[in-house]
Formats: sequence, structure tokens, C-alpha cells
Amino acid sequence: MLWLAGRMAGPLGVAAFLGLLWLGSQALVPVVVREAVDEGLIPGDMNAVLLWSAVLLGLGVVQAVSGMIRRRLSMHNALSAGFRTVQLVVGHADRLGAGLERRVDDGELVSVGTSDMTTIGSAFDVVGRAFGAVVSTLLVAFILLDQSPSLGLLLIVALPAIILTLGYTLRPLHRRQSAYRELQGELTSRLTDVVTGLRVLRGVGGESSFARSYRERSQRVRDAGSGVAGAEALIRAAQVLLPGLLVGTVTWIGARAALTGSVTPGELVAFYAYAAFLVEPLAIFTDTADRFTRAHVAARRVVAVLALPAPCPDAERGRAPVPAGRHDLVDEVTGLVVTGGSFLVVVAPPTEGVRLADRLGGYAEGPVRYAGLPLGDLRTTEVRRHILVVDNRSRLLRGPLRDSLDPHGTATDDEVFAALRVAAAEDVVEALPEGLDTVITAGGNRFSGGQRQRLVLARAVLADPDVLVVVDPTSAVDAHTEDRVGRRLRAAREGRTTVLVSSSPLLLDRAERVALLHGGSVSATGRHRDLLATSAEYRRVIQRETGGALTKLHAVDPPGGTAGDAAEGAPATGLVTWGNTE
Repeated sequence: MLWLAGRMAGPLGVAAFLGLLWLGSQALVPVVVREAVDEGLIPGDMNAVLLWSAVLLGLGVVQAVSGMIRRRLSMHNALSAGFRTVQLVVGHADRLGAGLERRVDDGELVSVGTSDMTTIGSAFDVVGRAFGAVVSTLLVAFILLDQSPSLGLLLIVALPAIILTLGYTLRPLHRRQSAYRELQGELTSRLTDVVTGLRVLRGVGGESSFARSYRERSQRVRDAGSGVAGAEALIRAAQVLLPGLLVGTVTWIGARAALTGSVTPGELVAFYAYAAFLVEPLAIFTDTADRFTRAHVAARRVVAVLALPAPCPDAERGRAPVPAGRHDLVDEVTGLVVTGGSFLVVVAPPTEGVRLADRLGGYAEGPVRYAGLPLGDLRTTEVRRHILVVDNRSRLLRGPLRDSLDPHGTATDDEVFAALRVAAAEDVVEALPEGLDTVITAGGNRFSGGQRQRLVLARAVLADPDVLVVVDPTSAVDAHTEDRVGRRLRAAREGRTTVLVSSSPLLLDRAERVALLHGGSVSATGRHRDLLATSAEYRRVIQRETGGALTKLHAVDPPGGTAGDAAEGAPATGLVTWGNTE
């Protein structure tokens, strides 16, 4: 928050000055009323009454104009602080990259962009009023000391006591708000999971159990919110009671002084006006403490996200550039060697396959070498340009579909449609009302799982990286589409390195080479059909993945041909039966 205040020092200073004019003009009103009564009304001097009435009108104009401009500027400061906070978080999230979702829940980021930005902004909104309240309160204290030392001393002693008392009531509020904010973030994360996985939940009949779980969590959030409301109610009660006691005390002392003749009637009116005026600065003090308490809780959550370590751009200056050309990619953890320019399919357990893909792309720590150099010693920005990893966590972005497929806007329509054809996604775009210009929602929720999968694959093909690593690219499509994707992807990626993590027999049959990961290392390599004939372990894995005795129709290479150069649309000429081959 101090960093934000430094960036907004000018607007905050102007808001503080306007707050001083706004409340300072109000603080001078009792002085003008006193002079009008004592110098005009009591002596019967109408000229003095008119003079002080004009002064009072001037103070009213100053108060109205300064209050209007202060309110607009305070709203500007609140919005600026909130959106600057979001900019900081989004910028840091961009630097964290793919590792963000493993370290921060989606709901936490959503809460930062909704409730936290508003809470932090509200603290900057009150700065102008708070400064005006402090200065006007000091001004009133000096005026009362001059008129009545006893009342001035009472005010000087009572105001700090009231502020400290209100500050003490804020302690339970701070604790309860911290707990409430944490539960709110968890509930938002659960809601995000339910919304994104609603199709799956309906498919397995899990709506009722998740609804029950969400209801239980929402009840905990409601209870925590009730605790926050209870603490706030105590503060609001103290906010009315304590200033009310002060007003009553000042009025009683002033009335006693008027009866004894030690103060004039105008001074008595001024005493009451000052006591009534002080209710507003005290309310502002309480509101300021409340807002800053809330902002402190929100800022801690934001700082927790910003504190996540991200690669420093300056640290890449000493790193080596990525060598041009085709190079081998070696994962020393599993012993996998991906030959430059090859089309390799890796058979691995799901979790292990995702970890492998993350290591090959430099998203996870691990001894991986590219062109003989450790991947960690290469410049990260260049690694991202040369090695692209696509898994089932990849999403489509909100906006026109064209922008999601071609974020840089450098591809022609022919290139986009060529990539869509490789991913067998032409029909998806043809069914859209405006084709590539159709606006889609975040995540591409209007598409089925298989359609999203093909569109994401088309985006990866269009990027045309030197090394493409894809996890389960066809797990949500039918067999015929899967076969088309396998043949077209093999042809489109000819001469460039491609690694697929999949156990699909159709994709395995299209691979130049297959690698089996078992027990954390490569246990077998070769062509798919050779491994079926020679490796019992490989057959067991394929049987398990395809559901035991399963017959699957797919295209077979024409005589003398290979899977890579099979004619597009060639008819299926045979059957491969996966069953008990041992």
C-alpha cells in the first residue's frame, strides 16, 4: 500500500487539501455564528449580521465546491488503487507463467480481482476526509482552548481516549476479517471448480454431493461473515455512543458556564455547534480505521501472491541463447532421448506423463538437456519460443476465436485453416455463426471437450515451434477423428521434433518411435507393432489402457508406404486386435 501511495502522491495530496477545505470550512462555521450572535443580534447591528451572513455563505460555497471535487477525486484514487493492484497481480502472474496454477488457487486470484481491489481502493478513498478530520479537530481544539480552557482540555483528553477505545474494538474485527477472507477465497475456488467441471459432474452424477459440499462451505463463510458483522456492529454502536457522550458533556459544561455568566450566548451556541461538528470527524476516524483494517487484510493476501518468486529478466543476461536448428532433447530423470526432428509417442502413467512434459518444457525442475546444454542454463524466453508444451490444462481465451488461435495476429486465414485441418477442427469453425470472428467465453465453454482439445491443438500447430510436446491430444475425440489427427499431425510436423504423451494405439501406430515409461524410467523403445510383438510389459500397458480385449478400426499403411505418408482419407483396410497376446 505504501508503494501505491507513492505512485499516487499527487492525487492523494490534492484530495487531502480538498478534505482540509471541506471540513475546515465546517469547523469555522461555529466561529462565524458566535460573532454574528454576539456582534450583530444582541447589539441589534444589522450590518454586522449581514457581514457575518455573507461570510457564512462563503464558507458554504467553499464547503460545497471542495466537497464535490474531493468526492470525485477520492473516487478516482479508489479506482486507481484498485486497478493498479490488479495490474500488479496480473503482471506478476504473467511472470510466474505456467507455474502459477500450481501455487495459487484460481479462487484466490478471482478474489484479488473482485473483493480485494475494492477493499484496498476504499482505503485510498478515505484519505482526503481523514486528513481534513485531523486538521479540523486540531483547529477546533485550539479555538476551544482560547474560549474555555476547561472545554479545550476536555476535548484534547477525550478525543484520544475515544480513538483508542475505538481502536481496541477493531482488534476482534481484524481477526474475524482475516478468517472470513480466507474462507471466502476457498469458497470461490470451490465454485470455480464446480463451474468448470459441471459437465463432468453431471456425467458421473456428482452434482448432489458437490452441492452439499458447497452448501456446507458456504455456511461456514456465512458464520464467519456473521462474526465480522457482530464486530462491526460493536464498532458502529461505539461510533454513536462515545461522540454522543462527548457532545452531551460539552453542552452541559457550556450551559453551566452560560448560567454563571462566564461565556456569552454566542459562545454557548458555538460550544454546542462544535460538539455537534466533532461527531463527523470522530465518525471519519472510525471509518478510516475500519477501512484500513480491511485493506490490511486484503493487502496481505495480495502481497502473498506478489511474494511468489518469479524469474528475473536480468538473470537471463548471463544465460546461453538457444542454439538454432534441430537438436536432441534429453530427460536425464527417465533416460528419455528425443531425437531432433523425430515424431515420438511416450506411453506413461497420466501423472508421470504430465511431469515429463513439464520438465521437457522447462516448467518443472529437472535435469533436461537441449543441444547438449542444461535447459536451466538457456534463456527462458527463448526456450518458450522453441519448445511448446500443450496439455489438457490449456484453455481458449475470451474474445474472437481468431485471437485465441493466433494471439500474435501474424497468421493469414489460409495458415489458420491449415492448422485447423491438421487438428481436424474445420467442422468446429464452420459450425460457428461468424467463423473465426465468433466471440467465445473464457475457457471456450461453448465447445465440447473434444472440440476444445482440437482447437488447442490447432493453436499449437499454428505456433510451429521447433519442439512440440502434447499430452493426450485426442483423449476426448472419437476413433475416426483420432486417426485423422494422427496422420495429419505426423505429416505437418515432418522434420520438426514432436513428442506426444499418449497410449492411444492409433497415435502409437503413427509414431516413428515409441518409448514406454515404467517405474520412472524408459523401459522399452521401438516401433509400436514391434513392441507389441516383443514386449510383454508394453502389451499389458496397452491392454489396460484400451480396456482389455478391444478391437479398434484404423487405417493401415498401404503396401510399401509408411504411417507418415499414408494418403489422406485412405480407407481402412484392416483390423488390429488388442487382446491377450501373451
